[in-house]
Amino acid sequence: MLKKLLYHLRKNLLLVLFIGFVVGLLATIYTNKLLEYTSTNESCNMCHVHPHVFDSWRLSTHYNNSSGFRARCVDCHLPPKGQGYLPEKMKAAARDVYGLVFKDSADYNWELKSTLEEAKHHVFKVSCLNCHHNLFPLTLTKEGQDAHLYYTQNEDELRCINCHLNVGHYDPNATHAANVDFGMVSSEKADVFTEPAVVTAHEDFTETIPNTTLSFNMKAIPGGSFTIGSPEDEQLRDPDEGPQKEVKISSFYMAEVEVTWNEYLAFYGATATEGRSTDTEGARLLGDVDAISGPTPPYGQPDQNWGMGDRPAITMTFYAAETYCRWLSQVTGKTYRLPTEAEWEYAVRGGTQTPFFFEGRPKDFSQKGFFGKLFGQESDLIDQYVVYANNSQGKSELPEVVEPNPYGLKNMLGNVMEYCSDWYSEDAYEIMPAGVTDPTGPATGEERVVRGGSFRSPVDEVRSAARDHTRMEDWMRTDPQMPKSIWWLSDCNCVGFRVICEFDEKTGKNN
Repeated sequence: MLKKLLYHLRKNLLLVLFIGFVVGLLATIYTNKLLEYTSTNESCNMCHVHPHVFDSWRLSTHYNNSSGFRARCVDCHLPPKGQGYLPEKMKAAARDVYGLVFKDSADYNWELKSTLEEAKHHVFKVSCLNCHHNLFPLTLTKEGQDAHLYYTQNEDELRCINCHLNVGHYDPNATHAANVDFGMVSSEKADVFTEPAVVTAHEDFTETIPNTTLSFNMKAIPGGSFTIGSPEDEQLRDPDEGPQKEVKISSFYMAEVEVTWNEYLAFYGATATEGRSTDTEGARLLGDVDAISGPTPPYGQPDQNWGMGDRPAITMTFYAAETYCRWLSQVTGKTYRLPTEAEWEYAVRGGTQTPFFFEGRPKDFSQKGFFGKLFGQESDLIDQYVVYANNSQGKSELPEVVEPNPYGLKNMLGNVMEYCSDWYSEDAYEIMPAGVTDPTGPATGEERVVRGGSFRSPVDEVRSAARDHTRMEDWMRTDPQMPKSIWWLSDCNCVGFRVICEFDEKTGKNN
């Protein structure tokens, strides 16, 4: 009896093992088939419904090239098998299915999702190198060799898409070369200004740029005293905003808006030089105001294809901004320059000492979770005055989308960061003498102050007292030129500048 029972148990166990083996084998086969099918372009197309994705792929060098190889979606958007492929595939599938079911593709900002900041989350460097084994093929140009050599020396900081963002999805507006046609404007000379504005008193005026059709508004900022920095109990403050100090500011004029592309291109057209790029020569020419030599052609499209006109000019270096001020001073006969940090904060506050020049606390404007929205105070007042991360759609805006501050200045907070003339130091206010008049910051430094935040900034970075600084190594990291440009930033599209004009004998003082 026992033998018979053992026999049946053994027989059933073998049957169970056999069935389990068959089921496991079928599961493995069909799971693999499912994985293979969901890795096809057709499967990707089921969820990725944005209109241009497959058309731009078919126009790219990843589809149409001399080798005949066609990269699939997963070749770029998932790591290779054995290098994190399955976990990333599961994450991507969950994200894509969720988006397909619960979101409306018509609400997506496809332009923003195509930027480097977004793409770096969905394109893997290891995938690029899995196909591109040889970074120095015989057909590579000298410029390409220099760029790839630089990459090999900075692999930890760089991604392939820093330079090759559009190789997988063709963008007809992208320029990945020296843009020798940049800044070409009509030679139409009708109705040009022949003289700059004449200023006889400290009051608002409209500057006219001789030999152009351009003008811009300057606001008269009265002198006075104010407390620079933020109190220790201000929400979201940083330590470098203190200690607060009382300082005095002399009267000056400040541009109503940041320098626009129209204005900057007037400078570019009058001074731009083909071929000159060394710092030594640039410094020599800058010292001779009668022979100011301006930017060489940029590499790529500095306006990011957002449009020029009255949008703020962006992606120029601090050196370029200072050179512009020298040129503007020369053609108008006035004293134009970048603001000091103290002048900038005095102007943005417009007589206020609160976190913003309008009502509200920083946390009133912060993005909130469920309970914050349910129980916390929330306001959209900031949208009337500031272009920042929560409302910008990932790019700069025209001046008319915001209202001015008490001094009539627009976009002092947000839109683009603005260069100040000061060297940056964390303890700048600590070493500043109390009661000083017109402080100019530390005598030396490595980076310059930038103020105001930008279209990328969260609410804490667009407070009146918020401080920041340039990061020139990072902002020039992927410039492929040798030597790197002294005029154009390759990796920062959120900085510009605003000019001030001194109230001196050239602008009504002592008249």
